[in-house]
Amino acid sequence: MSGLPTARAVMLMLVAVLAVVAAAGGVVVLVDGDVLSSAQEPVRDRPRATRQEPAPPRLDQLVPTAEPVKDFGAGGPGVTSTPARVLAIAAGTVPKETRLALAKLKHVQKVTVVDAGAVKISGTGLNLLAVDPSGFRSWTPQPVADQPAVWSALARGELVAEAGTMRKFGMILGAVYQVDGGPRLRAAASASLGLTGVDGLVSADVGRSLGFAQGVAVLLHGKEGRIGEAGVRKVLGKGAQVVVLDAAARAPKQQQPAQEQPQQVSVGRPGSYLELYKASATRCPGLSWTVLAAIGQVESGHGRNNGPSSAGALGPMQFMPATWKHYGVDGDGDGKKDIWSPYDAVPGAANYLCANKAGQGGERLRKAIWFYNHSWDYVNKVMSIADAYARTYA
Repeated sequence: MSGLPTARAVMLMLVAVLAVVAAAGGVVVLVDGDVLSSAQEPVRDRPRATRQEPAPPRLDQLVPTAEPVKDFGAGGPGVTSTPARVLAIAAGTVPKETRLALAKLKHVQKVTVVDAGAVKISGTGLNLLAVDPSGFRSWTPQPVADQPAVWSALARGELVAEAGTMRKFGMILGAVYQVDGGPRLRAAASASLGLTGVDGLVSADVGRSLGFAQGVAVLLHGKEGRIGEAGVRKVLGKGAQVVVLDAAARAPKQQQPAQEQPQQVSVGRPGSYLELYKASATRCPGLSWTVLAAIGQVESGHGRNNGPSSAGALGPMQFMPATWKHYGVDGDGDGKKDIWSPYDAVPGAANYLCANKAGQGGERLRKAIWFYNHSWDYVNKVMSIADAYARTYA
């Protein structure tokens, strides 16, 4: 006899160990540096991966629902828009005497000077103005000036992007973008700013952190089509760039293009679950939005069954409250981390997965999904649905 236990004895010992673990509440041992595992995150009862599933709904037609966003400035006094007619970028900081000289130019009624700079996001260059949200509000078109959420976003240190820039570069409302060599900026709103060559606005504080040139961007307001470009160039001196923003009003009437309808200001939140999953995935570089979409499908049918589950999980992404306390986020900037709101829960799920290195892909991704719900059948199901979404929206 070798003295080794028989196969039957080994199986009996294994059964006994599993019984002890189950009685102790399902404690899981952390291995290989993974950061999450908890007795408070039990396996949630889900269909096995082998079960035939109906086709998931079209995410671009499914609108997330939550309580309205409450922003600073709502209900305050109205702001009268006095939009810029001319925009100029000086060669250096514009001194006080130059501003006074600009204010004395014929037909000029208002002058302001703000900071400006260029950043790159994944190699794509954006020209931004850094402004004081309260002081700059009247310099934008009336629909933008009237939207409190735009100015609340700036006050929070977020990006308000030009609508055309959002379309041109395929940017997503609510997504977080990494500035090359700098901070991450959330695209909290998009609007037609009426500032040719300007891709967006940030707060003056953010501009300083990005090293923007101080006091180089000049905006002038007056009667439409009347401020002289030559006079502005003369005052600002050599090297100044001057852009006429009201060129349409200066052209002969027969050459004027048809008036475009003012575009709606978009703030705060993606308009569909497809946009929400894509925006949320930007919080975890390397994580595909399809994984978040698959988890959302399995957990709640994209918000159609928010629980609570038998294990106590809550909301569209079925978080346990203890886990949400550590990994929940304020995804829409309304000042709350709401486990029931898809605008918080979906980016919260991305945050949770990223903490478990989901962005590294491969087995790390599979293990991160396992931490979400301790079942390999669950992992296989999520990956299968993610592949289906990738094919559907390729």
